[in-house]
Amino acid sequence: MPILRRFIQAPDQNFFLFGPRGTGKSTWLRSRFPDALRIDLLDPATRRRYEAGPERIIDVVRAVSRRRVVVVDEVQRVPALLPAVHLLMEERRDIRFVLTGSSTRSLRRGGENLLGGRAVVETMHPFMAAELGARFGLDSALAHGLVPLVTVARKPARVLAGYLALYVEEEVRAEGNVRRIGDFARFMEAVSFSHGAVLNLANVARECGVSRSTVEGYLEILEDMLLALRLRVFRCRAERATTVHPKFYLFDAGVFRAARPAGPLDRPQEIDGAALEGLVVQHLRAWAAYDQDRRAGLYFWRTRAGTEVDFVVYGPSDFEAIEVKNTGVVRPEDLRGLRAFRDEHPESAAILLYRGRERLRIDDIHCVPVDEFLARLRPGRPLDAAL
Repeated sequence: MPILRRFIQAPDQNFFLFGPRGTGKSTWLRSRFPDALRIDLLDPATRRRYEAGPERIIDVVRAVSRRRVVVVDEVQRVPALLPAVHLLMEERRDIRFVLTGSSTRSLRRGGENLLGGRAVVETMHPFMAAELGARFGLDSALAHGLVPLVTVARKPARVLAGYLALYVEEEVRAEGNVRRIGDFARFMEAVSFSHGAVLNLANVARECGVSRSTVEGYLEILEDMLLALRLRVFRCRAERATTVHPKFYLFDAGVFRAARPAGPLDRPQEIDGAALEGLVVQHLRAWAAYDQDRRAGLYFWRTRAGTEVDFVVYGPSDFEAIEVKNTGVVRPEDLRGLRAFRDEHPESAAILLYRGRERLRIDDIHCVPVDEFLARLRPGRPLDAAL
């Protein structure tokens, strides 16, 4: 597959670029900065040199005699580089530093606070449908996800099957975050059943046989490695009592399928529905991240009585309630949560995304085929431009 144009924009200053492995950070940077000086810490020999002497980077950069971009790939492998990079940022204002990473854990643990604000933070996400254009297919995205490493593979199912093993064996073990990899692997299976659901830590802990505090620690690892997110409940001007627990998602629909065990007792509609919901949230997350000027937050809404809206997008110029249904026909009960939310927040726009082919408008609720919505969703444009 040729290199596709990504929606992420390079800041005109020093920046961190975080994102899970395989999302295309290095490919995008090579395309965006072809003449950059590169220090690849995934290379074992390079990593050993800088582990032995982090100050070596000062001599390397001081040898650069003209304005240039310096890319340090996977900087979390040698967090001791950050003080030297900090010094160089003060000394060489003519050089722009780009520091990539697939985890923020060891960097924050090192106390550097990501260079004290001297570098902005950007995140790379799986492909958006609009980046793929005609190559996007809803069924394929639901089956294999949109991680570029998987999407461009000739046999995506085989690559996806090894993706989680890469993280468990390489990323988690490399940072020394987990003493017992087997416990973490069981946790990954257990928490996959919470994808698209309100998260109950006690239940997950019981299912994988570890303490609740251990599960909380494992969740923080997933979030630091950018493999998962927890959505908070939308409580602005709440009139009904809402739940207190967050909703959980793995970062990619295909990774969710790879993590979740499936057997003859599982209903395919349940797994497909969770995958579809996850596909939508990963698009909304990328849409918000690539357009930071909008400052749009992503939430969900659920009353203690069980009335729910999957997603609430809220910001200075955004207020949308979005429900996702894995069905080809819109039924009255599918609109119940959106109606309840609009009763409480009449200023909001209500959107139902479903698997049908018709665009409908029912009681001011936009009912839109989900594949059309995803294909039209682009950073820099409001959500209603995708309707």
